Amino acid sequence: MGLFDKIFNSAKNESSSKLPWKKLESIDMLEAAIKRSFDLPVVIFKHSTRCSISSTALNRLERGWDFPAGEGPEMYYLDLIAFRQVSNAVADQLKVHHESPQLILVKNGEAVFDASHNYITIAELREELA
Repeated sequence: MGLFDKIFNSAKNESSSKLPWKKLESIDMLEAAIKRSFDLPVVIFKHSTRCSISSTALNRLERGWDFPAGEGPEMYYLDLIAFRQVSNAVADQLKVHHESPQLILVKNGEAVFDASHNYITIAELREELA
């Protein structure tokens, strides 16, 4: 795989990550994730598969993931290019301004924190979870 493919590969293999991603691919899945946030924190990562900055943020999250297995927030990965309608619904339902890349922390059905670009880090997420 060439450098171009590594940066812009839209067929990312989430299974190679130690971060326990759940794919967010429908409005129904979004509504279920928001409902789940009443039980535990939910994080939605909106990723543009066409953007190197978004790929960098994704890689930074995956490299920094240090929660023990079965602990930490429930993590959802949204390919906003392939699922634009779902991305728009995230912004509407959670009342957050759309950005890409974007990390949104949801608790009790509401977005309590969102970050974009270089502000997306595990350290920042941990601070918001505390």
